[in-house]
Amino acid sequence: MNGIDVSVDIAEIQLRNPVLTAAGPASRDGNSLRKAAEGGAGGLVAKTISVFPAEVPRPCISVVDRNRINLALLNCETWSDIPYQEWIKSEYEIARNTGLPVIASVGYSADDLKKLGPLVEKAGVDGIEFSLHYVGTDYRPILEIAKALRESVEVPIFPKLSPHILNLPEFSKELEKAGVDGIVAVNSYGPSLHIDIETARPTLGGEFGYGWLSGPAIKPLAIRFVADIARSVRIPVIGCGGVLKGTDAIEHIMVGASAVQICTGAILKGPRIYGDVTTEIKKFMVDHDYNSIEDMRGKSLKYLKKESTIKTNPPLTKEELCIGCHLCERSCVYDAIRIEEVEPKKFNVLLEKGKCYSCGMCTTVCPTRAVLYKS
Repeated sequence: MNGIDVSVDIAEIQLRNPVLTAAGPASRDGNSLRKAAEGGAGGLVAKTISVFPAEVPRPCISVVDRNRINLALLNCETWSDIPYQEWIKSEYEIARNTGLPVIASVGYSADDLKKLGPLVEKAGVDGIEFSLHYVGTDYRPILEIAKALRESVEVPIFPKLSPHILNLPEFSKELEKAGVDGIVAVNSYGPSLHIDIETARPTLGGEFGYGWLSGPAIKPLAIRFVADIARSVRIPVIGCGGVLKGTDAIEHIMVGASAVQICTGAILKGPRIYGDVTTEIKKFMVDHDYNSIEDMRGKSLKYLKKESTIKTNPPLTKEELCIGCHLCERSCVYDAIRIEEVEPKKFNVLLEKGKCYSCGMCTTVCPTRAVLYKS
């Protein structure tokens, strides 16, 4: 993979690759950030601190489906239960000793940020992310938080948006005007609820058993956020939500993200995920003749049009790619497609054009792209 450049520059913060930690359990202290660096992360975002250490309910993390653990997680974690003084004294320094850029995460009110921003900046961090997770949906008060931090520090600052933010394009433009250096999107979604039917109890120990949804289940929401923001501002966007594989990261990048953050994936797969995702990105770039992250960034935006499209032609079939899994056949509610084995491991894909509704389901479930729309 010589000649492939996966380094990125975000607000003059140089990253060796576009895969960052996210503020959360897998970035809970200096040692966990050190392990992320050893696992291949391109930069380190620390767990969110606030003026008082959090009192975290227990249990605080659960899978949504124990039979499909990669589907999603719920958590009722809040911010760091380590006092901010300890982060400033030692935890950031442990992370900085890895040689990677370190971004602090702070919350939540304007007064909190005015106090904590200068302290973490003095501790030597390269940037500050500020979480908007608990500050409501109206963006006007949130702008005051952004302005308060901007006036308090010189390092780059990055708001991390909640999925409940209204008027996203307008808000993004106002954040840019307020002087933020990039936008991170998106935080976990909720409140959500999961019940263990064997006990009839919620799986989490927070108020009412509620938690916040993260992982692949929210990736389409996160991708929409990144796209909307990228089309609205000129500052970098950092995608967050559902990145477990290199292809997930590439999807974020193709709608405008300059980098991605990983939280759920690091909980499920450990710190090696950062390097694995980077390797998968590189392989995709080699296979598709991309030389840099910038070559891919925003490539999909030109296809995101306000006008609806109506495909009237049925998809094409490439029978030489068919492996006989029958996923297309089972998922076609119009009974328009059938797979016929003509000899061992060789199949005909029978598509009845009169029945086909061009719904597209078969083209997205086929693992080999034996059924596809023409580009």
